[in-house]
Amino acid sequence: MKSIPPGLIISNLIAICAVVCCWKWKPFGRGFYFVLFLGASIANGYTSIFKPQGYLSFAKITFSQVYKNFITGFFSEHITLIVLSIAICQFLIALSMLFKGNVLKLGAGGGIIFLISIAPLGIGSAFPFTLILALGLYLLIKKN
Repeated sequence: MKSIPPGLIISNLIAICAVVCCWKWKPFGRGFYFVLFLGASIANGYTSIFKPQGYLSFAKITFSQVYKNFITGFFSEHITLIVLSIAICQFLIALSMLFKGNVLKLGAGGGIIFLISIAPLGIGSAFPFTLILALGLYLLIKKN
């Protein structure tokens, strides 16, 4: 029997804690997502410029043939442009966590779409980490 990597367990426990925070204490939840998306933005921006070929490894671990074909095809020829665009969107999602109302809803909605979209990367997105985090964003914008 194959063991579950400790990092996968830890990341998913963190995601569950984030959901609980978004349910019970929304300001802390918004702070968590601000840090998460800001960090992802910085990491992806840096990596896309200095080590873009690293993203091609996701083709080996995705459980989606469509994603595998995209990564080894169009994406492989435009890594920096695509990932920098993603990093900019992640930065905007992070900024939206500093607001309330429609700005927060728009950013959280974008975050939900992004997190669901990377779920097919499987272990590369710490599955089901991203789906759990999407639930937390939903709770942030859900009316009481």
